[in-house]
Amino acid sequence: MKAAIVGLGRMGLRHLQVLTDLKLDVVGAFDMQEPARAKAQADFGLPAQALFADARSMFERTRPEVAVIATTAPSHPDLVCLAAANGAKFILCEKPMATSLADCDRMIDACAKAGAKLAINHQMRFMEQYTVAKEIVEGESFGGLSSVTVTVGNFGMAMNGSHYFEMFRYMTDERPVSVSAWFSQETVGNPRGPQFEDRAGAVRLTTAKGKRFYMDAGSDQGHGMHVTYAGPYGRLDIDELGGNANLVVRKPEHRAVPTTRYGMPWDERRFPITPADSVAPTRSVLSALLEGQNFPDGADGRMAVEVLAAAYQSHEEGGRTIELANANLPRERTFPWA
Repeated sequence: MKAAIVGLGRMGLRHLQVLTDLKLDVVGAFDMQEPARAKAQADFGLPAQALFADARSMFERTRPEVAVIATTAPSHPDLVCLAAANGAKFILCEKPMATSLADCDRMIDACAKAGAKLAINHQMRFMEQYTVAKEIVEGESFGGLSSVTVTVGNFGMAMNGSHYFEMFRYMTDERPVSVSAWFSQETVGNPRGPQFEDRAGAVRLTTAKGKRFYMDAGSDQGHGMHVTYAGPYGRLDIDELGGNANLVVRKPEHRAVPTTRYGMPWDERRFPITPADSVAPTRSVLSALLEGQNFPDGADGRMAVEVLAAAYQSHEEGGRTIELANANLPRERTFPWA
């Protein structure tokens, strides 16, 4: 199966590794920067005729069946539409999906009209940190999931926070219905360039069934990715960078005791868990896309952008809770995400 990739930066090279791992025929690799093309050629043995400095020319000349879009967010819509128009039937796009809701809709519509399947690289459903956590919190000894609390360094609401919005949907099997946000006053320079801005701060989400999500990624926090899952009978703490998990659950004979008795005797288990990675779960996303099952699709990517847009609106209105069903969010508003 012929494949082409747009963007040969750090994440693009990881995607190129995935294409190689899956034994796809890489017929095109685009980047505007010659050093990036040269590195891709040297690292992966690409022939000179597979390297392109113009994305449109690459798609028109190679007509790949698989397209990977690994550029920054503002370019995603045009590139996804270009890939679909040139015959790509499987398109994997990096997140955040786009910088406006209108562009998300344009990408989804273009792929639907062209008969192309669109996946957004939200990987959580394929990572052990979440598949194991989901199995635990849905178990009888935990009693179901009540809340998720994410405490992290300043990793960007869009660049990384969007992953966790999709993770919350995956963990609860529900889409958020309300959003509240409070952004940090300080803005820190974006490593992807001065034209980009990705806010720090705190976000709260809820679902229709009352599940709650809290994320604190303040500009004054400089280390770590830590997630706590809480339920009627237990708490699961995962240090995502360190690869350590700690599970505490009430002893079975005390499960019927009210939640106000929060210090009842418990069982505790500590265990290792695979630390955060990007190559293996990206490979799982692309494999799922090619197989046509259980991949994060355009609707999932759009949901994360909708939450982001609502977070901006909530912050700008003093932290007011935004009910997504009635929010009437501005579809054309463009955000400065990378």
